[in-house]
Amino acid sequence: MSKSETDFRQLRVLVLAGGPGAERQISLASGQAVAAALRSAGHQVIESDIAPDNLSALETQNFDVVFPIVHGTFGEDGQLQLILEQRNIPYVGSNSKASRLAMDKHQAKKAFELASVATAQGVLIKAKGLETEIDSQQIIQAIATVGVPCVVKPNAEGSSIGVVIGQQELQLIEAIEDVLLHHGDCLIEQWVMGREFTVGILAGEVLPILEVKAAGGFYDFDAKYIKNDTQYSFDLGLPDETVKAMQADALACFHALGCRDLARVDFILNDSGAFALEVNTLPGFTQHSLVPKAAQRAGMTMEEICDKIVQIAYDRPK
Repeated sequence: MSKSETDFRQLRVLVLAGGPGAERQISLASGQAVAAALRSAGHQVIESDIAPDNLSALETQNFDVVFPIVHGTFGEDGQLQLILEQRNIPYVGSNSKASRLAMDKHQAKKAFELASVATAQGVLIKAKGLETEIDSQQIIQAIATVGVPCVVKPNAEGSSIGVVIGQQELQLIEAIEDVLLHHGDCLIEQWVMGREFTVGILAGEVLPILEVKAAGGFYDFDAKYIKNDTQYSFDLGLPDETVKAMQADALACFHALGCRDLARVDFILNDSGAFALEVNTLPGFTQHSLVPKAAQRAGMTMEEICDKIVQIAYDRPK
């Protein structure tokens, strides 16, 4: 799959990492891995941090295409993408509209449902600001609607930040209040028990499905990025029709949100079928990250992965 020297095109790539969000350190690690892969592939690479109040990297550097690998707030919610669009700068990844939609878990779930993809029932509680008293009755009603146990999560965060699986009403109330105070809008979601799978999508094509088995039972931030006891397996032991259906659902979610270039779609599978959890439009590129693992399973090196998507981004009609 590698390019020959005669058809290789060297690009000047600006890799943007870091950012202001809670996933900053993960983003910096992803940025280093992407930059190293692009250099190994033969590209000229500039690395820079970026934030809403510091866009100097876009103003002072000479580059052909941007590879934004800023996870979470600002980098993955459409803000950075809109800035790049307004400046007519080619960049890797989904556009601002798709990024914003994918980051809004509640709206994304509605898009999944419209695409006939199963997803867990969820109720959104809007944050009203610290100056406003939290409506306890609304919280209790939301819990009753979804049922106990259930999952509490920020509506617009990644990497399982702020996620709590609650078994008791008091625990859930406290978790919801914490999300509303510290993360904004809160999504209360039906807890679907089952096996956890992730489906990577690269250049519009589905990658091999990967099963994730967290030692503690919950694939949280520590299990994703810190601990080394999470198990990843491509030996699924699933019927071919189940695998194909999940891959088809992943593509349906990808297209329902209007994504492009790359993404990761997460699922829970049980006897009732596969339930889409969310779409990550800028999945990680660290040593723990799932899309690079799946792409390598399909025979692509990190150099080939990163080269492929920067070439696609550069060739996209301006």
